[in-house]
Amino acid sequence: MSDTDTVSVVIDARAKEVFDFMADAGKLTLWSFGTWKIAHRDDGLIEGRALANDAAILLRIDPDPARLLIDYHLGDTPDDMQPRIYARIVPGAVSGQPDDAAVLILTALRDGAMDDARWARMCRAHAFELDTIKALIESGYDHRIT
Repeated sequence: MSDTDTVSVVIDARAKEVFDFMADAGKLTLWSFGTWKIAHRDDGLIEGRALANDAAILLRIDPDPARLLIDYHLGDTPDDMQPRIYARIVPGAVSGQPDDAAVLILTALRDGAMDDARWARMCRAHAFELDTIKALIESGYDHRIT
């Protein structure tokens, strides 16, 4: 089984809109199964709770707007944060898509402590997360607003 997982999707939105969505910690509760519930900590980190088992994880979002790259640093404690998930947003014209489209590429690195079943579950979740992100950005839907 591979130690990386990469998924991608074409989104009918400009690259900056996709980047802004992915860099916004407040949007995590719309799409991220690993940080379904979040709390902003005093130290600037985000504490997320997994949808499947309520396991806690710390997160720091490190956006690079000039390059349309985002590193998601994850860890159990502030001292063991590692960039394990990477997002790249590619403007549509670069990949032969219309100018008002973008390709979102998400790559995850397998943590050495993950067993095969957990890694396989995470890979399946990432694929579904990208489908969800596409639908959310294209529709503007937010289930949290009534």
